[in-house]
Parts: sequence; C-alpha cells; structure tokens
Amino acid sequence: MTLRVALGADHGGFSLKAELSSWLKEQGYEVLDLGAYALDPADDYPDFAAAVARAVAAGEAQRGIIICGSGVGACIVANKLAGVRAGLCHDTYSARQGVEHDDINVLCLGARIIGVELAKELVSAFLNARFSGAERHRRRLQKVLAIESKGLEGQGTKGDES
Repeated sequence: MTLRVALGADHGGFSLKAELSSWLKEQGYEVLDLGAYALDPADDYPDFAAAVARAVAAGEAQRGIIICGSGVGACIVANKLAGVRAGLCHDTYSARQGVEHDDINVLCLGARIIGVELAKELVSAFLNARFSGAERHRRRLQKVLAIESKGLEGQGTKGDES
C-alpha cells in the first residue's frame, strides 16, 4: 500500500511545499495537496493546517505535513483536532522519535527556519518511522488519548496508572 500524505502550507511555506510535493511523488508517495494552490501573502495558516489535520483525523491520509513560516502556528492548530498528534520538528532525531515514541501523525515545519534539503531529511525520517508499540509508549499514548477525549479535568498525575 502506498502511503498517502496530506500536504498543506500557507504563503510562508508555499515554496517549500512545492519542492516537497514533487520530491514526495518521486519517492513513491501519494500526495493529497490541500493548498495553498497559489502564493497569497494574505492567506492564513490555520486554514491549511486544519485541512491537513482533518484529512489525517478522517483517515483520508495516513500522515500529514504542514508548513508555515515557523511551524509553530501550524502545530498549534493541528493539535486542536482529535486524532491528530502534531510535532514541530527541525531535527531528524525528533522527526523519527516523535513517531516511534509519541505516534505523531502530522509533521510541522518552518520554511523560514530550515532549507529544502533538511526538510527532505526530516520528512524521510518522519515517514519511514513507525510507532514502537513498547509498553511505556502505549501507556503514555493512552494517557494522551484520555486527555484528548476528556480534557485535563480529572486526569491523574505522575505515577497514577488509572
């Protein structure tokens, strides 16, 4: 099965998105391009971040990549949607480890922070990584999912396994 990757960017990430889209297709990935489709300095990152996050949450894509100027705003937006675990990564260790330990399914990048070649390395690390399934990682993920579904109220503290 070919991995389907949802890809989106605002004006700050528009050029990097174009580069990554072509490169991802060359690597054999199916790309679901969710915009921006034209460079518009007045567009807003929440529109594209939400579109990518929704596609991942709905199962329309297995992974998502969102690019804005710093990656911070895109990450904030994506993490508002249930079923999405977005990570802002500008180093390969975090891109790989975020999937292996935390099961991130959306990678956020800052086009004003990194260049094309590093972006390709980060995307590669992210897309080739798999959740470890180790007991401690499953336990922690279950706590994250519980917080997501119930909110912070009533959640346990360190050492509370309920």
